[in-house]
Amino acid sequence: MIYWRHARVYWPMLILCAAGIITLIGGDLLSPLAYRRFFNLLALDPLHRTQLGTTHEISLTIGLIGAAAFGTWLGWRILMYALNQVETRVMADLANYCFEYLQNHSYRFFTDNFAGALVKRVNRFAAGFEVIGDQCALQLGQTIVRISLVIAILFWRNATLGSVFLGWTVVFTCFNIFYSRWKLKFDMQRARMDTKVTARLSDTITNSLNLKLFAGIEREVAQFRAITNEHRIARYMSWKLAEYSEAIQGFSVRVLEIVVLCMAVRYWLRGVLTVGDFVLLRSYLYQLVDRVREVGQSVRRIYEAMADANEMTQILLEPHEVKDAESAPQLVAPKGGVEFRNIQFAYTGGPKLILKDFTLDIKPGERVGIVGPSGGGKTTALKLLGRLYNLNRGDILIDHQNIAEVTQESLHKTMATVPQEPVLFHRTLMENIRYSRQEATDEEVVRAAERAYCHKFISNFPEGYQTLVGERGIKLSGGERQRVAIARAILMNAPILLFDEATSSLDSESETYIQDALQKLFVGRTVIAIAHRLSTIRKMDRIVVVEDGRIVEQGDHPTLLKIPNGVYQRLWHIQQGSSDFVKYLQ
Repeated sequence: MIYWRHARVYWPMLILCAAGIITLIGGDLLSPLAYRRFFNLLALDPLHRTQLGTTHEISLTIGLIGAAAFGTWLGWRILMYALNQVETRVMADLANYCFEYLQNHSYRFFTDNFAGALVKRVNRFAAGFEVIGDQCALQLGQTIVRISLVIAILFWRNATLGSVFLGWTVVFTCFNIFYSRWKLKFDMQRARMDTKVTARLSDTITNSLNLKLFAGIEREVAQFRAITNEHRIARYMSWKLAEYSEAIQGFSVRVLEIVVLCMAVRYWLRGVLTVGDFVLLRSYLYQLVDRVREVGQSVRRIYEAMADANEMTQILLEPHEVKDAESAPQLVAPKGGVEFRNIQFAYTGGPKLILKDFTLDIKPGERVGIVGPSGGGKTTALKLLGRLYNLNRGDILIDHQNIAEVTQESLHKTMATVPQEPVLFHRTLMENIRYSRQEATDEEVVRAAERAYCHKFISNFPEGYQTLVGERGIKLSGGERQRVAIARAILMNAPILLFDEATSSLDSESETYIQDALQKLFVGRTVIAIAHRLSTIRKMDRIVVVEDGRIVEQGDHPTLLKIPNGVYQRLWHIQQGSSDFVKYLQ
């Protein structure tokens, strides 16, 4: 249904395809009839006392043969032109549709699936339409019409021969359909293993450095061999079953040819068939056998293509977890006030809550730091603010507007985020920084880079801002990637700034520069910053301490240090002790 929904848009080309098929079949069926007449005019048949045809009759017959050949040629040209138009457009539409539908899946969906496997599924889904389109237009669709007409002509010449052809065709076709349906489960297993191999390959390539650092190459090679061996077994089973079918079909075709030839000779001896009828029978036998055999191959290829497309189809039929409400308005939030109201949230939907009755009111322009032990729910709160997940209970408001009731795109435009582990596109530095605001000029990009203290190292590259950063930004150091991410956030100029340990990968000197730049950037904006190093957020207007999914303390730095046996006080002393220990080692 998904294929048909996209193909029917190009109905004029589909009609042209049908016209090409009709012209092509007409030429193919007319040609044997013309040759039958031609040989009857030339041959001396003692059993039928036929007379030789006149030169005029023979010339007209040759002209008829030429017209049939031209019709076949013209039909092919029309069909291929229209088919190429339809398939290339629909395959592009399918790829675009898959891309858009995938990107609108939730953050959870992408954390649960391998990127390489998703790429493989999209490619196979689009390629599957090409296979099915070719089989329907070039093989299966033509064959159904062609077989019907051929059998009708054979019945016209001899009912017994027509019945033999019809019976063989029905049995042959039914066998192929049922055999292919039975074989489908093996084809789907082959497709699943193909996806598994691709996913494993993508995962290990992405983690190639870990393989080297942790001496895991031999172990991963052994595991990959085990997976490819399973793939080999599944592929061999699929191919072996296809070969069995080919063997059975090939044998039945040869039996049919001998039976028809023996019957035709008997009818010729009785004067029922002419020499020209032998030409007709041989031509139609070849067309019929060839086409019926291709029916089986076409059905198998269609089922195989459906098996390849099945995994992506399941994704396309899976509803989006996080989606906009119907007729959702745009979020308009010039002030940037943020309010968490009684939030409860669990990643798996189970009883273990990550956030429990989490309530936090952040005034417009307020700078708030969030700290606490690992696993307490700090990063989760930022993810929920970006509506990467649906809440179990509660509401999040920005400027008194519920984020669940506005469009996600407008929500994301109100906040600039610097994640703990920035991931960059394999594009130029200019494109990566400009990604947050596409209309920004080159000069604005450079100014943002200067404010994030990454202009200097960018300028040292031979290609400067046109330097490709590699997949996920692998060509840059961790600190360089983070500064590029900060420059991207600066350029966005959003009313809300979110930082998840934004300076964790910076050296001490760069961190000092960045802290100075961020203090200027923070002016007039609402800032929410998660930090493990408490020194980075001690100048915030308010510091919120989160532990076990709840806010247990809040206040400014001096206030929190005065709370007896407080969580913040304990964390501060631990980190100060660590710093003193480092200084001692130095």
